[in-house]
Amino acid sequence: MRKRWQQIRTAVVRRFRYKVTPGGLLFMLAIVLVGFAALVSTYNLLFLIEAAMLATLLVSGLVSRLSLATLELDFLAPEHVPAGRYVPGKLFVRNRKWFMPSFSVRVEAIRDPDSPTLRSGIYFPLIAGGAALEETVEVRFPRRGAYRQNNFAFLTSFPFGFLEKSARVTLRRETIVYPSIDPRPGFDDLLLGIAGEIETHYRGLGRDFYRIRPYEALESARHVDWKATAHVGSLQVREFAREQEQTVEVFLDRDIPPALDAWFEHAIDCCAFLSWRLSGQGASIHFRSQGFAFRQPEDGDIYAILRYLALVYPQRSEGPEPPLDATSYQLVLTPAPGRFREAGWMDARILSPDVLPVTRDEAETERS
Repeated sequence: MRKRWQQIRTAVVRRFRYKVTPGGLLFMLAIVLVGFAALVSTYNLLFLIEAAMLATLLVSGLVSRLSLATLELDFLAPEHVPAGRYVPGKLFVRNRKWFMPSFSVRVEAIRDPDSPTLRSGIYFPLIAGGAALEETVEVRFPRRGAYRQNNFAFLTSFPFGFLEKSARVTLRRETIVYPSIDPRPGFDDLLLGIAGEIETHYRGLGRDFYRIRPYEALESARHVDWKATAHVGSLQVREFAREQEQTVEVFLDRDIPPALDAWFEHAIDCCAFLSWRLSGQGASIHFRSQGFAFRQPEDGDIYAILRYLALVYPQRSEGPEPPLDATSYQLVLTPAPGRFREAGWMDARILSPDVLPVTRDEAETERS
């Protein structure tokens, strides 16, 4: 019996919490002063006032608790949620009391580094008995992954504002959060460089003649038109029309030592950012990793790649696989460039920890 009572008491204390407001502190101070005066003067009226003040304080706690009782909360996040960005979601509040309304109720997210946060709390002045209310909120998830427990809280200071009552609510609804697709320091410059390399890489890969134009630095000499060069006096090359869309083959290496966990998270954000932006520019993304291969748009949209990046983790492997298409532009994110060059990725743009360093703030965030 005692154990059962202890379990009930722990559950109630965990769900319902009180916080004394500044007005409540002044009211309690007044209770102490009136009580002291009643004891000193033995004046019956002061004892009556003291009793009324104590009753008011007790009624305040009881009414605030009844106001939050049987309130239900549900939250629906949008289908696609990137980390670090505020996205609109739907918040549903239902009062299961069939006759008693709830007054002056606020809904806030629990302040936890790993929990979602609301841009601002939601205030409901009145929730009628049996009513269900819906509100659009902006929510932010701090990092990628699967969120299976989202913590929120009901708060109220009704009726007198002496005590702030809170009731925690844990929603057991899974939300998949993609890596951040917003640029980190250096990501925009990296994207510009890669986009230029893709443009240069795909010039001249077709068979239908398009035009003769001046030679550009770092281009292959196999398309130089020597007759036009002799006529003009400067190097001229033949340019051919493209027969295929620009294809970018991206390989994310999961064979990461534990010391580079922070860099792995940084590489995932970079991979998500580049895949998202290049896909938006019309490139086809052939994404690969150990145990995973996906062709966009043949196998699906870009969100399938982002979903994989949301849940991926380091894993040891025997060695990298060779590229699938030698004519595609190749991009590799790995801490071991030598292993990939030996596997046939000689022409790939390799992003290693030296090329893609982790900032101090990102490293501290990963450790926390």
